[in-house]
Amino acid sequence: MYSEENQFRRVPKAPFERRAYAFLIDFIIVWIFSSLVTNIFLELVIFVILWFIFRVIIVQINKGQSLGRWTMDLKIADIRRKRLPSMVSMSKREGVIALIAFTAMIGLKINFKDSLLMVLLLTPIIVDGLTIFSDDEYNQAFHDRLCDTIIIQTRRGFSLDLRLKKLFKEAKETWRKKRKK
Repeated sequence: MYSEENQFRRVPKAPFERRAYAFLIDFIIVWIFSSLVTNIFLELVIFVILWFIFRVIIVQINKGQSLGRWTMDLKIADIRRKRLPSMVSMSKREGVIALIAFTAMIGLKINFKDSLLMVLLLTPIIVDGLTIFSDDEYNQAFHDRLCDTIIIQTRRGFSLDLRLKKLFKEAKETWRKKRKK
């Protein structure tokens, strides 16, 4: 039989695109609700609280999946223990991501009014995401390395990415058929 470590390592790595889409789903949901407040400090507090709820509490309840990860068939796991990370580890991991995501949200709100500041505020999230490409073994981003976590693929469930690909393919075929008529 295979050891537990070998079985864990054979789990397919989560592709960058699916991780990015999962993050975007969670990010947009939290952004929408936190943007209802106009005070920047209060917005930060609401953003962090909602982020903690969506990315720590719900993940603990759903055995490693936030709403975004569920739609993309991904799951978070602790590298050492080979199971769901502890609440402390998840809180530390998501605290780092929450601050990076909040600065990105501010950068996106600034938009092109001050493009240099926008790029400066988006840089941390871009660098954090691109560190995935420097880890061939586990595809860990900076925040994953900090807390010894890994994002793994799960069995196909909702599969939003596949559903969207199928929908776009059908729409393209329908458009081509109508165009030929």
